Amino acid sequence: MEVMTHSSTFLLPSNHHSSSVTYALVVLNRPLPRFTPLLWNHAQVRVCADGGANRVFDEMPLLFPSDDALDVRQRKEYVFVRNDLPLKMFEGLLRPNSKFYIGLARQFMKAAVRADKSEHLIPTSSFNQVQAGHNQRRHGLSSDRSTGLLYQPGNSVSLPHLYHSSIIRMFSFYSSESNLVQILLFASKMQGTRVVDESHDQDTTDLHKCVAYIRDLTPNSDKSNLCILVAGALGGRFDHEAGNMNVLYRFSTMRLILLSDDCLIYLLPSTHLHEIYIQSSVEGPHCGLIPIGMPSGSTTTTGLQWDLNNTEMRFGDVVSTSNLVRGEKITVQSSSDLLWTISIKV
Repeated sequence: MEVMTHSSTFLLPSNHHSSSVTYALVVLNRPLPRFTPLLWNHAQVRVCADGGANRVFDEMPLLFPSDDALDVRQRKEYVFVRNDLPLKMFEGLLRPNSKFYIGLARQFMKAAVRADKSEHLIPTSSFNQVQAGHNQRRHGLSSDRSTGLLYQPGNSVSLPHLYHSSIIRMFSFYSSESNLVQILLFASKMQGTRVVDESHDQDTTDLHKCVAYIRDLTPNSDKSNLCILVAGALGGRFDHEAGNMNVLYRFSTMRLILLSDDCLIYLLPSTHLHEIYIQSSVEGPHCGLIPIGMPSGSTTTTGLQWDLNNTEMRFGDVVSTSNLVRGEKITVQSSSDLLWTISIKV
């Protein structure tokens, strides 16, 4: 059986992790883990799902208490803002925080105008008039809310260098600020990344959409080295947690790691023998192996305080929770997919 290795080196400074791994970070709309700056620095693509943009804006400076908040925000490359609900209207930007993002976009617009006097704003009339959302409510882009113009679902444009190595995902959105949409679209003509509207999809979660987009963004030759870190995936409403765990199973051939301040979770597919290398300075000793969705007819482990030996696990009977790691290497082989979880002590 093929061996799959795992290691939480992303919880260590950058010089400790393998250069062969390509990290992507998804920030969900939950409080940022205290080690988010580590994840941010490791990641080559960073995604703010829905209100995750607010979390980055509001909470990232709190993780650097000795630094000026504005300096922290400006040195963070704001990235991929996604919104699953079409009528929530660009939640990450259209709040008090929006002035910061809008101001940055305007700075790029002014710089571009100085560089090329021939450039002009893109007229909103260049977009089709469409109806937004499953309830067919209409929302305009103009400041007087009268035009009923919306970004055409499925269209793609680019955003400025402000969002370097990143993506901003925009759904049906509405601007109470005159020319906000024009500013963003104008800035998009310079250089940067794609803007894609997926508000038509109400059958998958924000995390599912983010993972699917990162997957499609990654060349096939690099997918085996891709690891997606999801900050704020645990805690809060249990149905959200269950939805996030379901994403692990929906993308079982990819490496996804759900993270909170307290622990991490990832999937151990039954197709492989798993070797988990423990970073004892930042994780453990508490751990667990949990069958979700179906029983495990047989699970065998080494390296745990209470190892399993061809053990059947199912809800309503034996489940390996509140276990402890004994050494630096754990092995797991199971007849069914399992969730591995371990405590974090960064």
